[in-house]
This record gives sequence, structure tokens and C-alpha cells, in this order.
Amino acid sequence: MNWTTIHAASQVHTAMGESRLWQAVIVSTIQEWIHGPLRLKRQAEEYLFSDNSDFPKVCESAGMDVNRLRAKLSRLRNRPEARPDAWPESRPQSMIPEFGK
Repeated sequence: MNWTTIHAASQVHTAMGESRLWQAVIVSTIQEWIHGPLRLKRQAEEYLFSDNSDFPKVCESAGMDVNRLRAKLSRLRNRPEARPDAWPESRPQSMIPEFGK
């Protein structure tokens, strides 16, 4: 192996690690939007659906298309069973959707 090959492999590994880090940021924000306390839910929803500065950059860094992700999240948000206010009090925790798994 020569230096160029080693350097290129290192750059790919670093880029993949950075991409996974930003993906984790997105997953964490989605989890806050779904499961967090009301204040965090509102902040997460604002960030996911309305931020046109930072969130698109985070999606790009994660290797994701911001418009496609927002479209999928909008469909989830509009499903009655996905809205916490539509859940009966007795809904088991295991029925709540999980992201990032």
C-alpha cells in the first residue's frame, strides 16, 4: 500500500464517521420530537420542519436530502396514530415508533 491509498482510505473513514455523527444528531432530534417533553417537542419540530439554515446543512453532512426527509416526517406527522395527542393513555410504550434502530 502506498501513501496515497492510505490517505484516501483515511479520508473515506473520516467522512463516514462524520456522516454517522450527523445522522445521530438527526435521529436524536426526531426522538425528541416524538418522545420529548413538550418544550423540546416544539423546538425539535421547529428545527425539523422550519429551519432553512442549519438543518439543511446537517442533512447534507449526514448524506441525506432535506426535502425528502421533511416529506417523510410530514407524512408521519399527519398520521393520526403518530400524534401523541391521539394516543389513549393506556397505549403501551412498545407501540411508540422508534427511529434509528
